[in-house]
Amino acid sequence: MSEAGPTLEDRKQACLRPDASVVMRQSWRELLFVHWQNDPDLIQSHLPPGLRVDTFEGKAFVGFVPFLMRNIRPRFCPAVPGISNFLELNVRTYVYDEHNRPGVWFYSLDASQTLAVKIAQTFFHLPYHEANMEAKFAGTTVNYSSLRKRCPEHEVTTANYTPGDPLPAPQPGSLEYFFLERYYLFSWNPGQKQLYSGRVHHSPYPAFEVEVDHLHPKVMEYSGLFPPENSAPHQVYSPGVDVDIFALERVH
Repeated sequence: MSEAGPTLEDRKQACLRPDASVVMRQSWRELLFVHWQNDPDLIQSHLPPGLRVDTFEGKAFVGFVPFLMRNIRPRFCPAVPGISNFLELNVRTYVYDEHNRPGVWFYSLDASQTLAVKIAQTFFHLPYHEANMEAKFAGTTVNYSSLRKRCPEHEVTTANYTPGDPLPAPQPGSLEYFFLERYYLFSWNPGQKQLYSGRVHHSPYPAFEVEVDHLHPKVMEYSGLFPPENSAPHQVYSPGVDVDIFALERVH
């Protein structure tokens, strides 16, 4: 594991499609990516053994990403009404492992589908939580809300966002590439004291400017994260991608 982090070549290599069998297919739609700069030492203190905080020009970031999950299904199976479509919201940061593979570490993932939460907790060792969630559309504006179950009503998370003009495709070495081109996820099984990696693959995110009319990321506070009041966030929208999911592997 390099203290300097992944090289640009490491990052490009991580974007390549795995030579493995797909276990699940998904579509991610209407994504808002909001990122704030954060203290690298604080983020490192949250990570399990085997991971280091990934930085861009020495800066670490925490992301807030609400979106719509669509057509979730195992390989060779059709989508099932009432199960395959739901809402999700993740709070994340960026990391790399001992092989200098850049990926995502999730502080939390909230979802509106109970079965999806149980499967992700059990088989992917991810910190999913059940939530009452809603996405309303007014033209192209998305009005998104999420309230984790058993939390008081005043702790609702909300985000209202409207896509704008298309942006150039994120280029290797850019901040947008650092945020969006992530094809590894990492999870931790505390009972086994084992770090896992998972691969996903999709075409590069189409990126757009976005106007965020309202943002109240209350859910971040549950992980001890407080967006800095004096720092403007980086914001980008994507209409989405179709995604292939691959099996978890142990990280040795």
